Amino acid sequence: MQEVKRQLLDACAEYVAQRSMTVTDIISSNQNALSSETKSSAGDKHETGRAMLQLEMEKASQQLAGINQMKMLLSKLSLETSLVAKLGSLIITDNTNYFLAISAGEIKINDTIYYAISPSSPIGRLLLGKKVGDTVNFTKEMLIKAIF
Repeated sequence: MQEVKRQLLDACAEYVAQRSMTVTDIISSNQNALSSETKSSAGDKHETGRAMLQLEMEKASQQLAGINQMKMLLSKLSLETSLVAKLGSLIITDNTNYFLAISAGEIKINDTIYYAISPSSPIGRLLLGKKVGDTVNFTKEMLIKAIF
């Protein structure tokens, strides 16, 4: 299972890298649009366009800050096995498999589906600190069968 955890971590890192590249492209594109925007005779329209670009830049900058937090969290993540669910744990329940790391969604490895979830997500908060044999109730009751 250590190899599966390594592959899950790599998939999460790839997810973050893709998001980072997308947001960086958006910022670059908006900066180019902002600098090439010239004042026209329709002054108000020009100012509105600049304001919209500025808002998009702020939104993208916030997304980039979130991505950097995810990168930092992944760099601190330990793949050591523990008796209790913690950051870096692979949690196998009777119906779903969770990787407690970042919210990266569904990841398929060797024909098995895992869900990369954040410890601050609703299901992540429920799973944190749980042990094998514990149950959690999230949309339906789940029994924790294994923690790696």
